[in-house]
Amino acid sequence: MKVICVVEYDGTNFHGSQYHPDVRTVQGEFNRSLETIFKQHLKTDMAGRTDAGVHANYQVFSFERINKRMEESNVKDALNSVLPKDTHVRDVWFAPDNFSPRLAAKKRVYQYFIYNHPEKDIFLRNRAWWFPYLLNVEKMREAAVILEGEHDFTSFVAKDKKDDRSPVRFIYRIRILKISSFILIRVEGKSYLKRMVRNIVGTLVKVGVETWEPLHVKELLEMRDRSKAGATAPAHGLYLYRVYF
Repeated sequence: MKVICVVEYDGTNFHGSQYHPDVRTVQGEFNRSLETIFKQHLKTDMAGRTDAGVHANYQVFSFERINKRMEESNVKDALNSVLPKDTHVRDVWFAPDNFSPRLAAKKRVYQYFIYNHPEKDIFLRNRAWWFPYLLNVEKMREAAVILEGEHDFTSFVAKDKKDDRSPVRFIYRIRILKISSFILIRVEGKSYLKRMVRNIVGTLVKVGVETWEPLHVKELLEMRDRSKAGATAPAHGLYLYRVYF
């Protein structure tokens, strides 16, 4: 039997979600908390990776259920009593031994927040990308539609010699909402490549300031050249919002 935990975290002081022995990571803190509770090292799996500075409302961890006396609520309470303050377990449930949050995920939803206002808000400095220049949301929406569906996203992927995965990905939908001084970009897909969402956001912003017309995004896809697309949006505006199984 597997224990499945929905975890939220403030990514500001983490060097990403994946375990690394030399830096503070979400998986590292989660593993240490499990060892404190169960007095042994337990292998954990995640639904997806997030970069340094990226937040999560709904990251999913799994590990082996070794204490059969502990129910879901007991595991949740125990973890929240020892996890650091920038991490919190929202929900816990049990699943069959063969359940893998990474392989079982059908859709991952990311949300990116832009604070589009002439004046900086220091209380949002680690929560949203402050962008003081006017953005044309309608044109951004036109460009976003072009990115929906199956495409080769080479122009939107950070180069990584160790990553030999196909650059072809399927984006179900991109929604762009204007809420007061905030612009929310919501990207829905099954899987993503390194910095793909942040690179999409950076390109949509170039369209928003009317440097590029929306149809230029189609040309960028066809170019398959990362250097031609927009700059990578800052990490602190991005949230792993939900994972659907």
